[in-house]
Amino acid sequence: MKNKKLRVAIFGISGYAGRKLLEILLLHPYVEVVAGFVAPDEPDLSISQMYPKVAKTIDLYCTNKVDWGIVEKNCDIVFLALPHVVSMSFVPKILSYGKRVIDLSADYRFSDVNLYEKWYQKHTSPELLEKAVYGLPELYREEIKGAQLIANPGCYPTSAILGLLPAAKKNIIKGRIIVNSLSGFTGAGRKPDVSLLFAEGNENSRAYKIGQHRHQPEIQHILEKVGCLPEVTFVPHLIPVNCGILTTMYVELAQDIDEKSLQNMYIDFYRNEPFVRVMDYGCSPEIKNVAGTNFCDIGIKKIDKNFLCVVSAIDNLVKGASGQAVQNMNIMMGFEETIPFYSNETCVS
Repeated sequence: MKNKKLRVAIFGISGYAGRKLLEILLLHPYVEVVAGFVAPDEPDLSISQMYPKVAKTIDLYCTNKVDWGIVEKNCDIVFLALPHVVSMSFVPKILSYGKRVIDLSADYRFSDVNLYEKWYQKHTSPELLEKAVYGLPELYREEIKGAQLIANPGCYPTSAILGLLPAAKKNIIKGRIIVNSLSGFTGAGRKPDVSLLFAEGNENSRAYKIGQHRHQPEIQHILEKVGCLPEVTFVPHLIPVNCGILTTMYVELAQDIDEKSLQNMYIDFYRNEPFVRVMDYGCSPEIKNVAGTNFCDIGIKKIDKNFLCVVSAIDNLVKGASGQAVQNMNIMMGFEETIPFYSNETCVS
């Protein structure tokens, strides 16, 4: 495929995740973005009008009506940067054309249809849930390689699951897991909402959907798949930054494990992962060090005899969405996994 560029379409190209996808893919040497589609209520626009930042780097006209002929004949892979419950209206048709799909919504993240329908709505293609691969490379890299449909993880779950995986896989967690996350405003999407106005969010912070956020069951669902059964309580917060998530996890350990062993457990687990950086023991990650990158930084600190605090940081639009989607594409297509991230240092503003 390196001799012939991979042809890509982006559904939802006008949203924050869609724009970040475009920005990353324009840096990718083996990819050509050939189609972009916006929401039905948005006007048709050239990409330079919609996103002046990329003017003169790509000649693309984006429409609010899907041209299925282009998708069928001119695309190899399709990214869906669409709202939850919207993606599933497109996925079956795209797959019927023999195209690979990377869906950034939650529509295919749950293998249990009842769990999805409890938190979202009735699923229109439940037969595809078992075929979809949860796109967390650090956990499902081998399955991603041969997948036709990738369910890209949520931003909050990415930060939490990566922070908890080493302990979860070692089966050393007991009791309830408390997950507190701080997120920038782009995580809420590009939509009109009074609570997202500058004057409401600037110099302010607030918790929301306490114990009721849709990412809570996603975190627990994936942890259960690796044999970690404790209940998860998830509390998200908005903070006045554009990009970034800082997640703090409080974990009761099933046994007394010394600090050095815990640190080595995390280092060994992520030793060969190109986008996970384990901090020195007792050091906390910071959003500013991951903003605009595909990295997840993780720090741990043992508190008392059987209590572990884990802190992780990601960019919600990159490792938490579009960057991870491109990482999944690289794995699917046999490209070097780190292309083009190590040179991508910008954040949507």
